[in-house]
Amino acid sequence: MTQEKTMVAGTEVLSEDQQAELLEKFDTESKVRKLSNKNVALFIAIIAILYSVYHIYVTFYPMPALQQRSIHVAIGIALIFLIYPTYTKQDRSKIAVYDWLLFLLAFASAGYLIVEYNSIMTTRGGIPNTLDIAFAIMTVVLILEAARRVTGIILPILALVFLVYPFISHFSWLPRQLQTRQYDLGDIFGQMYLKTEGLFSTAIGASVQFIFLFILFGAFLSKSGMGQLFNDLALALAGHKQGGPAKVAVISSGFMGSINGAAVANVVGTGAFTIPLMKRVGYSKNFAGAVEASASIGGQILPPIMGASAFIMAETTGVAYGTIALAALIPAVLYFLGVIMQVHFRAGRENLKGIPKPDLPRIKDVMAERGHLLLPIVFLVGLLYIGVPIGYTAVYTIGATVVVAAFKKTTRMGIKDILAAFDSGARQSLSVMVACAVVGIIIGVVSLTSFGNVMTSSIASLGAGSLFLTLFFTMIASMILGMGLPSIPAYIITATMAAPALAEFGIPIIVAHMFVFYFGIFANITPPVALAAFAGAGISGGDPMRTGFVALRLAAAGFIVPYLFVYNPAMLMIDTTNIAINAKEFPMAPFMDIAMITVTAVIGIIALSAAIEGYFKTNLNPVMRIILGLGALGMIIPETYTDIAGVIIVAIVFVLNMKVSKTQGTIASQQ
Repeated sequence: MTQEKTMVAGTEVLSEDQQAELLEKFDTESKVRKLSNKNVALFIAIIAILYSVYHIYVTFYPMPALQQRSIHVAIGIALIFLIYPTYTKQDRSKIAVYDWLLFLLAFASAGYLIVEYNSIMTTRGGIPNTLDIAFAIMTVVLILEAARRVTGIILPILALVFLVYPFISHFSWLPRQLQTRQYDLGDIFGQMYLKTEGLFSTAIGASVQFIFLFILFGAFLSKSGMGQLFNDLALALAGHKQGGPAKVAVISSGFMGSINGAAVANVVGTGAFTIPLMKRVGYSKNFAGAVEASASIGGQILPPIMGASAFIMAETTGVAYGTIALAALIPAVLYFLGVIMQVHFRAGRENLKGIPKPDLPRIKDVMAERGHLLLPIVFLVGLLYIGVPIGYTAVYTIGATVVVAAFKKTTRMGIKDILAAFDSGARQSLSVMVACAVVGIIIGVVSLTSFGNVMTSSIASLGAGSLFLTLFFTMIASMILGMGLPSIPAYIITATMAAPALAEFGIPIIVAHMFVFYFGIFANITPPVALAAFAGAGISGGDPMRTGFVALRLAAAGFIVPYLFVYNPAMLMIDTTNIAINAKEFPMAPFMDIAMITVTAVIGIIALSAAIEGYFKTNLNPVMRIILGLGALGMIIPETYTDIAGVIIVAIVFVLNMKVSKTQGTIASQQ
């Protein structure tokens, strides 16, 4: 059981080459060079390893923010110019001369700030001169080009639209709300390059302080065999159950998605094994791909790591990480419950069985072989719980992973494995780093101009004083802004542009940010730009758009839960009574309030899943599905009267359905 493709007899899985081909098709950041010159490849690997070492060093010996962040960006985009080709059909076996030039210019972008730092901060007081502006323009162009290669064209175009705005914002032909004073090159590019409110904003600050380290932690876990553990453990626990392989996909992909934070890569990595298993027991191509996509997306809302988003949310809001992780727990459980119950009811409706137990690994064997790999995660949570700084926690946990992995020969990491993990972690971090840098352009424009206020007032105007309508339009804005973006930059953009609209209704900052975070992430399974679903369809052989819509249906709970915790923050286990909207600390909600909303929401989610799939103990006719769906929504809505009505409706439908099922069973046994 040391290789995924041998874990379940009779199941063919995708080879590593096939996985790489799929990743390149649906994940721009996987389209890398395959260099023929081993010396050049070694040179790049050494820079990547040193890049990782740099982040560990500055965790304990930090530099001034502007210098530290500019070095983080400079080395990152320098690596991008060597690793990523200029265009898809370019010869990937060698590096073009102009990319070596861009590589050097990337280092120059940080070198200039380091050399001129004291002058910029003291003599010139942050006021840019001609050379400052020239280096600022060069750095912006380099970052946009690096982002185009790694993330695709959407994010750079969005950033360019924002960058153009301050150049034209003084013209009278613009709507009055968009008009500002006139800005010159010094104003705009000084903001971008010489301050920590542009390219080197808090987004990059979080990238260098937290995100990189947790991506590196994920690389070490992967090298130790954590992915294998999650797959084997999920198979042992749920593989033999009704519709077992789909439940395995939800469990394993959810946990791996929480650690690596890369939805598309997670779909391909775990889906290469789970999707063929789902098809083997009878799930359709579209459904199998959609299950993997919805589970991988859900991993990014699952504590404790949440794909590193929890840490950047803590940095952005000022709310303690522990508060955010605890607040995210019940909504995440409800989301995964919704996916698993739809999978379960679909299996019942189509009579899909699990995998025979003899073909599955045993829990005892799995834990004996790899169970010790869970210790670093326990260690991580423990350090965070006692208040160890997040950066220190990440580094200590990386060290703990190496030590714990050494307990067993099958998971032990030698020097080559450790260096490979440093190399892999640095490469994996590039997409998030460059996306955060580009998002910095947007943040810089928003802080320089009044555009953020315009966006906020526009959403509020559309809401016409209605909280529900404002939430709805905030949801739409978040999903549009998050389309085609990794989860972290998607959150940063939505938190900057959409979340402030909710402040007018007195919604605390943690609730507002959690709301936009959910919908920014779900853009990845929402057609027409449902990249995670498209990757799942690529493995399953299904139709990409249909797979996207099925994934959307599986994620139904995820579209309801955010509204619930806005109307009743007890779901986040916080008490917001008489709390300021910018509060950083929250008392725990009363236990009975938490229990009541959790229990009713759980039953409501189960009922909603049954209504969507048209099955509970036996098939539900269309009328009963509609009635059950209404009852489910009644239980989910956090109001006493709707809860009572919902309980009555759901109970009646469930009892009637069980009676029909029993009658059918009796008739079948008599035949």
